[in-house]
Amino acid sequence: MTRQMHLALFVTADGIHHGGWRHPQASDADQGFGFYRRLAAQAEAAKLDMLFVADKLAVDDLYGNHFATTVRYRASRGTEPLTLLSALAVTTERIGLGGTISTSYTEPYHVARMFASIDHLSGGRAAWNAVTSVSDAEAHNFGRAEHYDHATRYDRAAEYLDVVRRLWDTWEEDAIAPDKGAGIYGDPAKVHYADHAGKWFDVKGPLSLPRPPQGHPVLIQAGASGAFQDLATRNAEVVFAVFPDIDRAKAGYRSFKDDVAAAGRSPDAVKILPGMVPIIADSDDAAADLLGELDALVEPLAGLSFMSGSMNYDLAGHALDEPVPDIRDLIRGSKGRFHYVIGKAIDEGWTLGELGRWYGSSLSFAKMVGSPRTVADEMERWLVEEACDGFIVMPAFMPAGVDRMLRDVVPLLQSRGVFRHDYAASTLLGHLGLDRPANSFHF
Repeated sequence: MTRQMHLALFVTADGIHHGGWRHPQASDADQGFGFYRRLAAQAEAAKLDMLFVADKLAVDDLYGNHFATTVRYRASRGTEPLTLLSALAVTTERIGLGGTISTSYTEPYHVARMFASIDHLSGGRAAWNAVTSVSDAEAHNFGRAEHYDHATRYDRAAEYLDVVRRLWDTWEEDAIAPDKGAGIYGDPAKVHYADHAGKWFDVKGPLSLPRPPQGHPVLIQAGASGAFQDLATRNAEVVFAVFPDIDRAKAGYRSFKDDVAAAGRSPDAVKILPGMVPIIADSDDAAADLLGELDALVEPLAGLSFMSGSMNYDLAGHALDEPVPDIRDLIRGSKGRFHYVIGKAIDEGWTLGELGRWYGSSLSFAKMVGSPRTVADEMERWLVEEACDGFIVMPAFMPAGVDRMLRDVVPLLQSRGVFRHDYAASTLLGHLGLDRPANSFHF
């Protein structure tokens, strides 16, 4: 049987490319709810697995010790994920709804309750992208002088995930069985205290609403470090990966699947979906020209501001025309991703300004550039050569980047038999071909 591709749409107001918002094809319209509702309807009509909403709990302000550079050149307009997904749950019927919530700056009970609620309201389509956050700017919004160190935040996250899943399980499936005649609403013997007492959290429970339709909403994790991989191989159902090219993707895919098997799980239980930036035009030459236009619109300081906030290292202390310094040992934020980025820049002999422009073009995700057929060919190649299980599609600019992908590329994938023509399931777990987890309290 032909392997089936999974596709998620990265939901963003302006597109992922830091020059995309300036391009003539980008819309200047206000991105209110109508914008997101239309986007979700398009993605659902194309039968995509999921909408994916990323998040950061601060405006980057490390570059030059102020947010001025970020706001001037590329301020994020990210809507709070669960607010947006709650609204989209009632305007969609089948597509999955994935949102980002930090394990560093929330409490497990809140998160368990919110995602259980969205799973109930959507009929089993919720997914949680569990991140540990990366920046001191985020820490400053939650009473901390600096962000947790790398080891600490992953240690905390591991316990956090255990608590959330235990809370989701505190109600057995048939705990509520109203009997009007007897005056009995539910069976207290089938509702349980979580009774978690650990290093980071003390949570009694039970959760204040029944077990979610999916049992556990789908767990997404994103990262590249060894600590991330150790946590994700034991927990994730979807991995949002950063692979800049197919060779790194194939090596990363095989390594991760081997680690999943070593952890006692089926390799098929985790779907690896790298981020992918499609640059699509009527011909390969036209697409290359479009990418050139987009890259020329990137302000290097936009990329450097983003990098500084993500690494917790202020690049403003270095001149734009000087070679990229080797700061890999000084990175306190996103380690795995930026060890590669800084190493590549040093190997290529780039100046800091050149690095800022390169990073602003793709955030080190793979770009697939060409006609619809060329892009579909490359996506299929990644799937066939086991570089991925599908992609999180990250349009360069909005909404035209989405329009071309869904209108011109997805139908080609469907015609080749590598992507669905229609939904075969009603839940996100079903779209992903995953089993509903058993309840840990059901003996």
